[in-house]
Amino acid sequence: MLIVFSSLLPIFALIVLGFTLRKSGLVPSEQWRGVEMISFWLLFPALLITTLARADMAFDELTSFGIALFTMVVIVSVLIWLLRRPLRDIGHVRGPAFTTIFQTTTRWHGFIALAVVDKLYGVPGLAVLAIAFVVMVPFLNVINILVLATYAGKTKPTFALIAGALLRNPLLWGITIGIFIKVLGIELPEPLFVSLDLLGRAALGVSLLALGAGLSWKAMKTSGKEVVFSTVIKLLFTPLLAAGLALAFDITGTQFIIMVIAASVPTAVNGYILARAMGGDTELYAATSTAQVLISFITMPIVIYFAMNFAQ
Repeated sequence: MLIVFSSLLPIFALIVLGFTLRKSGLVPSEQWRGVEMISFWLLFPALLITTLARADMAFDELTSFGIALFTMVVIVSVLIWLLRRPLRDIGHVRGPAFTTIFQTTTRWHGFIALAVVDKLYGVPGLAVLAIAFVVMVPFLNVINILVLATYAGKTKPTFALIAGALLRNPLLWGITIGIFIKVLGIELPEPLFVSLDLLGRAALGVSLLALGAGLSWKAMKTSGKEVVFSTVIKLLFTPLLAAGLALAFDITGTQFIIMVIAASVPTAVNGYILARAMGGDTELYAATSTAQVLISFITMPIVIYFAMNFAQ
């Protein structure tokens, strides 16, 4: 357990440092938005391109891994949708709040997962985790747009809306370019590859600082039962489901651990932007994402420790 915790400690330390920098005023709050945009639009696409392009494995080796992850997000999505009426009738959760519960239980913070896997397994591990982006990001973007449009009621779920959101997603562009380079065996010019590699190296540290800066302690203090529900589903139920599906699909070793890591991270912060644009409950989203990040400091080391011991 100590080894796992010490491996994750630098990651959580950067998140705390980002929060401290923002609260101290050394880096003003309004400037962190620019840092987030650089990470999302430039640094992480570069990391995905270089990781997939130099992946030392055939993608067909990860077929079961990808299917199991896709099955996981589908099961969680269907489960939360089926709980919509009980949440409304018993918990008095209305449309905008439900869309936030849906987002914060289905979305995953891939940037944290990348940082953890990079620390534990390096480039070979990142190549495996990149498949999670391939199979999960398109589906999660589409399903969350549909849920927001249906239950928040601000916009209609048109094909143009969904297609536009996917085409504007830089992570999908990074995935597509990286796979294209790998499959076709394209050799990028060394100056270009080195430039992309340097950008990718900056992605993890910068994004963790920005994540910490975006935490809202005030929002979390006013949170309620919806935050507890979403956090339990995301940080406890989903990792257990991932482990069960990994066993069902005969996934073992490092792939088993990486699948559990992908399932154990908190929700994606960028879902807040979608909630704001489409009428979701943004205050609830801020509270839930903050609570999940803080509680994951405890749950992730425990979950990963048991996954590593089980996979031996």
